[in-house]
Amino acid sequence: MTGAQIHHADFTQFPVQNDCLEIGGIPLTRLVQRVGRTPFYAYDRKKITERVQLLRESLPAGIHIHYAMKANPMPAVVQHLANLVDGIDVASAGEMRTALDTTMPAQQISFAGPGKTEHELSSAIAAGIVLNMESERELSLITRIADQIGIQPNVAIRVNPDFELKSSGMKMGGGPKQFGIDAELVPALLTKIGRLDLNFIGFHIFSGSQNLKAEALQETQEKTLQLGLKLAESAPSPVRMLNIGGGFGIPYFPGERPLDIHAIGQNLDNLLPSVRQRLPEAKIVVELGRYIVAEAGIYVCRIIERKKSRGKVFLVTDGGLHHHLAATGNFGQVIRKNYPVMIGNKVFGTPRETVSVVGPLCTPLDLLAEQMEMAQTEENDLVVVLQSGAYGLTASPTAFLGHPEPTEVLV
Repeated sequence: MTGAQIHHADFTQFPVQNDCLEIGGIPLTRLVQRVGRTPFYAYDRKKITERVQLLRESLPAGIHIHYAMKANPMPAVVQHLANLVDGIDVASAGEMRTALDTTMPAQQISFAGPGKTEHELSSAIAAGIVLNMESERELSLITRIADQIGIQPNVAIRVNPDFELKSSGMKMGGGPKQFGIDAELVPALLTKIGRLDLNFIGFHIFSGSQNLKAEALQETQEKTLQLGLKLAESAPSPVRMLNIGGGFGIPYFPGERPLDIHAIGQNLDNLLPSVRQRLPEAKIVVELGRYIVAEAGIYVCRIIERKKSRGKVFLVTDGGLHHHLAATGNFGQVIRKNYPVMIGNKVFGTPRETVSVVGPLCTPLDLLAEQMEMAQTEENDLVVVLQSGAYGLTASPTAFLGHPEPTEVLV
């Protein structure tokens, strides 16, 4: 088949030429030769660019898009995105170093996460990035460190709201949480900040992630903006940044439909005029990670052996759980479901067969695909896991059983 698009388990993904997947305009078989070995991750820079363009077109003018680097911290990916987005959000000193190596101005880099160490806080203050404070302990540490080194720090408050993002794959706010400062405690903290030598920037309110329901996101964004307006009444200075989080999901499994990003944009368009009237100096930030990079990436491994056991076929590969924990269902799935998996050099291929794809690890958890239909294979054929651009390599236990780490390429 020439010039086709993949229609695989409800996914329309990368081009296919002569039954071979293409990524970044390169046939998979040639990309394997270029990389030199399997397994590896490959990310398509054009698809990343197109996703940011879609956000620009769908969200109201003036919305600031920040990249949550934890989704994919590969330096080349972050460098590429630094030229496309308005800010970068980091969650460690290591991520901060990667972000500071890009062209992104330091004041447009923010640092969130509970349990920041003195070393991390000191580095961040010296760099001039924005610290999203998550406790009174952090406020005290930041004040003391800033006084010692003679630099006024840029600070915002990460707020734990009194609501959560419904239908969210991972809830980050609402109820008791280790993240942020409970909303009801924030006004007193703002009064305290007003007496200190701190450059107060604004608020970071993040409720959850991986949500495909536009109505749930719309409701949460409305509540988030209202909470931001309420807290701003106690702020020691005009709010210059209101980060309303993200939570935009992507489809992974058959039957899941893409998020209606245009409905999200229309709703924000209705909400923002009153917010801008009351907070005229505030940049309204949407912080996204997975939504920007996940669908632009694939994971590739090679079939080492076809193995039959009591009537079932197992494709044993050189990759697996240690490289791509999420695809094996062991990264937050309650009931295991198959990621979209295919034979990348025989995308549509006939005949077809039902097989399980497993890795080389001596654990039954090392399962990339369970009883999926795909093209009939031979040794050295290439297994591809789609939707692999976020929470792939760095969210996986690469040290487990001592196998080599996979390569990453941006094409």
